Amino acid sequence: MSFLTPFFLLGGLAVAGPIIYHLVRRTTRERMMFSSLMFLLPSPPRLSKRHRFEHLLLLILRCLALALLAFGFARPFLRQSPIDDPTAAQPKRLVVMIDTSASMRRDGVWAAARVKVEETLRRAGPADQVSLFRFDKQAAAIVAFEDWNRTAPADRVAFALGRLGAVSPGWAGTHLGNALVTAAEALGESDDGKSAPGARQIVLVSDLQAGSRLDALQAYEWPKGVELIVETVKARSPTNAGVQIVADGPDSSRATDAPVRVRVTNAADSKREQFKLGWTRLGNPQGAGVDSSADFAGTPIEAYVPPGQSRVFSLPMPKGGTKAEQISLRGDDEAFDNTAYFIPPAQQRATILWIGQDVAEDTKQPLFFLRRALAETPRVAVQVIAVAPSAPLLPADVIAACAIFVADAVSTETATALRQQALAGKTIVVVPRQGNIAHGAMLGALLGREAVRIDEAKPSGYAMFSEIDFQHPLFAPFADPRYSDFTKIHFWKYRRIDANALPGARIVAKFDSGDPALAEIPVGKGRIYVLASGWQPEDSQLAVSSKFVPLVWSLLEQTGGVASFATQFSVGDPVPIPTELAATGVRPPGAPADLPVTAGAAFGQTMQPGVYEVVGGTRVLRFAVNLDANESRTSPLGVDELEQLGVPIARAKTETQIPSDKKTVLQGLEAESRQKLWRWFIAATLAVLLVESALAGWTARRSTLQSKEAVS
Repeated sequence: MSFLTPFFLLGGLAVAGPIIYHLVRRTTRERMMFSSLMFLLPSPPRLSKRHRFEHLLLLILRCLALALLAFGFARPFLRQSPIDDPTAAQPKRLVVMIDTSASMRRDGVWAAARVKVEETLRRAGPADQVSLFRFDKQAAAIVAFEDWNRTAPADRVAFALGRLGAVSPGWAGTHLGNALVTAAEALGESDDGKSAPGARQIVLVSDLQAGSRLDALQAYEWPKGVELIVETVKARSPTNAGVQIVADGPDSSRATDAPVRVRVTNAADSKREQFKLGWTRLGNPQGAGVDSSADFAGTPIEAYVPPGQSRVFSLPMPKGGTKAEQISLRGDDEAFDNTAYFIPPAQQRATILWIGQDVAEDTKQPLFFLRRALAETPRVAVQVIAVAPSAPLLPADVIAACAIFVADAVSTETATALRQQALAGKTIVVVPRQGNIAHGAMLGALLGREAVRIDEAKPSGYAMFSEIDFQHPLFAPFADPRYSDFTKIHFWKYRRIDANALPGARIVAKFDSGDPALAEIPVGKGRIYVLASGWQPEDSQLAVSSKFVPLVWSLLEQTGGVASFATQFSVGDPVPIPTELAATGVRPPGAPADLPVTAGAAFGQTMQPGVYEVVGGTRVLRFAVNLDANESRTSPLGVDELEQLGVPIARAKTETQIPSDKKTVLQGLEAESRQKLWRWFIAATLAVLLVESALAGWTARRSTLQSKEAVS
């Protein structure tokens, strides 16, 4: 047994009081009247050699009460080994998350983060389970729970730090919400399928910048018992400004020499507000704190952006044939987000094959209106190749064409060849100019069956669309009620085609007479569209209506001939590679070798900013990969935003080295406060005093009775 305040044991010396009290002889209580003693010689009383204790049981009870009281004030406790001590901490299950996003590239941030991780790992006990994750746009394990558990306890920290040494900040954005969800799910169950007995904690080591994405936490129910400890690291300099390209809309028609819009964002705690912005040569190193304009290709512009604000600037394209693909910002303390890459949208080129007797400049023929509807734009350039029905088809023209329009009857051999193209995936649009046997035989050959009957129909007055399938991709752009009215388009005549003669046909539109106006027939990998009336003024008003141009472009989009190829991406975004490019690889910036890619699949290895090049295809395409714009928002993110999303924040407990003597005292305090043995000693003292009081009263009453009997 040990004592928390052993000096109170000195109070046990008070037991001498009852002993002395019992040794002192009391004067007799009886007095008898006697005559004068003045004539007698004095005789001193005889002292015995020793005193005898009277009422020994009372003496023992009184001494015991004082001793118990002294023991109680000394606060005794029983020492226990750490294994048997119930107050010892339960083994923890810990996930350490270290931020490796682009903002961690700032000066001093990554070094401070590694120190925080090392301190956290060294505080882990031998029985704790620890896992180490890195995260940016995605979260990945550096050290799994299994790796930590099968490593010897003395080697675990060195093992984890060795794995961490091979990791460095990347260029991706900070998806903090996804990372926290991944960590919380990793803490859900232990290896044996049971819940962890001790605390479950996530230690987040990050700069916790305001651009961190928290979307994943909004619909996530945070598990009970999982706490988040935030270890924030800071850059040596708070000043940071970033530059981003302001993307154009998908339908915008941008001229090749138009100025590029650029946004400059300045952090709220920045100390600078004057910057230089301009084009630089591709491959120039990124500069920080550089005010010189010597490396600019042309004259830079002065950019004034107050702290905490962002402004958009129009940057003119450089003159003199300078290759402009890189925009740089100078005058900033941090260089990681001072460069943006720009590749103008590539003009898509498509080819249409027209088989008919039309003259291109004849304003009464359908070919004239088709060419005008497909006028060249900065986004798309369509080439229309016109071939007479009797002329042989050149294989190169057929292969290059994304769509083939047939307006006049062709020979059976030509129709059979066109059917083979449809089976291989081509789109063929049949617009019979007349309802006769020749056109019926041609349509039958295209469909691989006997001739289809086609008759000429001339309605009284005019015909119009009455039923349109707006679920079909061809008419989907007109599904909005504001654009779905086709009743103002009149058809003076059309070709009546029996729908039963078109196997597997999907009737996309019907006339008010119930006859098919537009039918789609799948053939192999391709399709055949049959339009019952032409769009030229002789047949209808379709060519002069506002619906004609978007309808033609919608048709081309269905063929895949004008599929757009985006040129601006962020780090980590998948880049779809069109199948028609037949690309074999993608060349990242500064890479010694090309990375393989499958045509029609997405290229997902956009791991760094720069200009990438699609190689091995029919034509060379380039695209730019830039930093996530949110990474430039380096102002601190308040932890209260995490708490508002249901994440419980726990304060980090810094454990200091406690001397052994003080550690013993602290362990004694913990054991004494838990055991509280002093209460039992006080209770025993009260019990002894009650017995002593009862016994003393009984003894006094007995002595009184004996005295009275002696007198009588």
